[in-house]
Amino acid sequence: MTDDPEGPSDEPTETYAGAPESLIEIWNQRRRRLKLAARDWFPPADLDLAPLLSARIPADLPALEGPQTLHAKKLHQMRVELRGKPELAAVNAILIAHLRKKRFPAHAPALFRRIWTEAGAALMPELPGRWLISSAITFGDHGETEAQRRVGLSINMIFSLMKLYEFERFHSGLAADTPFPIRHVRRRRLPLDMPHFNLASGGLDINLLAQVWNEARQVPVVGPLACHLLQRLNEDPGTLFRRIGMMRADKHLAQLDRTVPPLDPSAEPEA
Repeated sequence: MTDDPEGPSDEPTETYAGAPESLIEIWNQRRRRLKLAARDWFPPADLDLAPLLSARIPADLPALEGPQTLHAKKLHQMRVELRGKPELAAVNAILIAHLRKKRFPAHAPALFRRIWTEAGAALMPELPGRWLISSAITFGDHGETEAQRRVGLSINMIFSLMKLYEFERFHSGLAADTPFPIRHVRRRRLPLDMPHFNLASGGLDINLLAQVWNEARQVPVVGPLACHLLQRLNEDPGTLFRRIGMMRADKHLAQLDRTVPPLDPSAEPEA
């Protein structure tokens, strides 16, 4: 008897067929340079930051007319999104868009770092969370020091994985601030044979955040930005970390209920 060519195969099914080459090819396609036309504005290396920090993006921006480069379209889209924010916020955003590509204007990394060195403290409270995260992530590739790049990469990993997980959670039907009910899951297998997380005594969440937070406190420029993001994450009631904390508290209460004997209604009260 010959093997059925249409039958089941012993080869594992890949989530991303042809990885890593297929993933790298798509990644590189998304990193193609944002070309600039002669008429396009791009911030110069000696950009004066103070006026752009004071000036606000108008609320009524006119639509673009005629054919435009992708750079021009992105800059307009960012200014529309950031209406009412400092003009420097849009400069920061368009720099990030270029710095995510394989090729970019030579002075872009230094200008991006100068914005956060000289104006970061004033710009930080003005930016939406999306652009705070994008700014911190950009230091992963373009930080001036290894420590800055390490903090940027750590923030990238934490918030990128959170974005994937929290998006998937939308399909669970539960609100973001509602913890999952605690079930017996010890017999269920985690990927790659990882050991189970101990909800009552495990410190995986603490270890993950503490290491990044501790290093960020010691790193200039990107450090304050990373600490600001981690504090906002700590205060957000609708995250994986808050839900794990609530489940852990429930677990501790359940253990306490099992160890404390019930009150004897016939016992005399203490004097």
